[in-house]
Amino acid sequence: MNLIVIIAATLVAGIGSVWLAALLLRVGVRSGSGGVNPQHLLSLAAGALLATAFMHLLPEAFESRIEPALLFAVLLFGLVFFFLLDKAELWHHGHEHHHGNTPEGADAHKGHDHGHDHGHNHHDHAPKGGGSWAVLTGDSVHCFGDGILIASAFVADIRLGLVAALAVLAHEVPHHIGDLVVLRQSSANQRVALVKVSLAGTMTMLGGIAGWWLVDQLHSWLPYFLVLAGSSFVYVALADLIPQLQKRLPARQTAAQVLWLVAGIVLVTLVSRLAHGEHGHDHGHDAGHGETGHVHKD
Repeated sequence: MNLIVIIAATLVAGIGSVWLAALLLRVGVRSGSGGVNPQHLLSLAAGALLATAFMHLLPEAFESRIEPALLFAVLLFGLVFFFLLDKAELWHHGHEHHHGNTPEGADAHKGHDHGHDHGHNHHDHAPKGGGSWAVLTGDSVHCFGDGILIASAFVADIRLGLVAALAVLAHEVPHHIGDLVVLRQSSANQRVALVKVSLAGTMTMLGGIAGWWLVDQLHSWLPYFLVLAGSSFVYVALADLIPQLQKRLPARQTAAQVLWLVAGIVLVTLVSRLAHGEHGHDHGHDAGHGETGHVHKD
């Protein structure tokens, strides 16, 4: 049963985020007074990711019998790993632009916007040819990784899985908006662009299946998987999303950013409460971690 839930949740997170991104593009994502403000989406996603990491994934991992110092070391390793992964992608992206005789200053700016979990602004200047395939490939790999993280959370507790799936969906919406912009520039048919990005989104489900099998084989490592998932969410929020919000804005717009950030935190909390009720967490741990140890075998 747990595998079926993982498949359903990863499909919603992977494909649902694409369709929601397409809907927002249709409504109009812009910074003006009309349409959907992309800054609000980024704030909401950052709040959801931080709440999921600090209020759910990390506490669950630290309730194991593993030494906290070791788990903190894994957390540090995860943050450095995702930083190096981002650096590698930035270097590759900048290398491609140098071949295209793009000015160095522009490369640096576009490279910064090409963080592996957002990539919004640079899409407006993306190449109209083979660049779309590079976007799809990178998106597919990233979605596969998201699926593994969601599966790890589900194996620990169904509530954690639902919260993680929600967080992934929230931060993938701004990402997929950029992907759709790129593919619509390289294709005259907008439906083809939507289908391509949706197919990349299905990799979240494949990652979920792979993650379920992997954690099933290495269940004693589950706390480490949860810490790595938490480090991923923290890195994305602090290194990718929040820096885009750090702009000098009028008091009203700043207040709106803060409110949407808080809304992301509240949304994650409400989903967690609805998933298992007020006593769901206590019930899960009263039964002992041994019970969650065989949930994934159902």
